[in-house]
Amino acid sequence: MRAAVITFPGTNRDGDIARALRMAGAEVIHSWHADHDLPAGTDLVVLPGGFAYGDYMRTGAIAARANIMDAVRAHAARGGYVLGVCNGFQIACEAGLLPGVLMRNAGLKFVCRMQHLRVGRVDTAFTRQYAAGQVIKVCIAHGEGNYVCDDETLMRLEAENRIAFRYCDASGDIMRENPNGSRHAIAGIYSENLRVLGMMPHPENLVESLVGGTDGQGLFASLAVAG
Repeated sequence: MRAAVITFPGTNRDGDIARALRMAGAEVIHSWHADHDLPAGTDLVVLPGGFAYGDYMRTGAIAARANIMDAVRAHAARGGYVLGVCNGFQIACEAGLLPGVLMRNAGLKFVCRMQHLRVGRVDTAFTRQYAAGQVIKVCIAHGEGNYVCDDETLMRLEAENRIAFRYCDASGDIMRENPNGSRHAIAGIYSENLRVLGMMPHPENLVESLVGGTDGQGLFASLAVAG
């Protein structure tokens, strides 16, 4: 797996996610928002977390129009893999790679804490190392993580089994009052072909026991052997 990690002005999680990918055995190349092309042989594009362009206008709205995003959209159209985490999820939605939009948290406050997730389907390149319904612990750090879409889109996501992760408690029960007000406790979604994943939580934070857990490893281990 050859991964291109994109850096925008204000990105601050590119190094963390690159390290998590390398630990899993992937080859990582860093790319810049002003580039017009992805590195040759790119299998996976990663849109990391942070505050691209200071979150001005709308979170992800300016980054979605950066030079590199035309190449990212073309990569996705060819069936290439794309992973958007936190700010990267926001960018992916603004760029049209995923439906819906991320709005201000329902409580209108930045939320930073450990959070349990329930894994959805496990037949994707992102989740093969997990078990269906498995409860994992990662962390969240966002002010605009409230996933919003129209009713038709929500029904389609549910019907097509495209909800990758949901916010839950430690026992796996879905949270009615989730950290940000996201519809149906959605923490992550897939594209129609299951090759683009956007998620608000940060799996790259939990890949070493030294920092409190390793539940994020499954995502990167899954990607490292995808092809």
